[in-house]
Amino acid sequence: MKATPTAIPDVMVVEPKVFGDARGFFYESFNQQAFNTATGTDYQFVQDNHSRSSKGVLRGLHYQLPPHAQGKLVRVVRGAVWDVAVDIRQGSSTFGRWVAEELTEYSHKQFWIPPGFAHGFVVLSESADFLYKTTDYYAPQSDRGLRWNDPQIAIPWPDLGMEWLLSDKDCQQPLLQDAEVFSV
Repeated sequence: MKATPTAIPDVMVVEPKVFGDARGFFYESFNQQAFNTATGTDYQFVQDNHSRSSKGVLRGLHYQLPPHAQGKLVRVVRGAVWDVAVDIRQGSSTFGRWVAEELTEYSHKQFWIPPGFAHGFVVLSESADFLYKTTDYYAPQSDRGLRWNDPQIAIPWPDLGMEWLLSDKDCQQPLLQDAEVFSV
């Protein structure tokens, strides 16, 4: 397993070792010890989630506040998504900045998004199965979000030639300037 820091070093692209031949492939999709070594972290994962979405579905930008802040290790097992992490750690040198990575079933890349970041993605393929491990359980009282199209953050979501499909909740999220965020 290899972890490569992004332009925001705490967010990393994680690449497992994939063994393939004419029959197909095999890889360890997760190994706690290898993850900790590759990322230099000591997070433990407690929950796995799976979502399926169709092309143009945009989910996010979501996060949980302490004491239930979540780190997420995300991957795509069918299809393709454009995955985004936004630094919401007030006082961080990268506060309000974002990084993104295209995740596909073929690349096997994973995206490590530590606590203190909002997360979202848009589906690029006809549909996508998206899996993510979290470092804390879902806690509705800590659940928060940011507006996906906040002009202060200015994420250039890919143009798919169609309107985004968003939940009512995601359409009503606050702008970063009005949101509850993390203190560093």
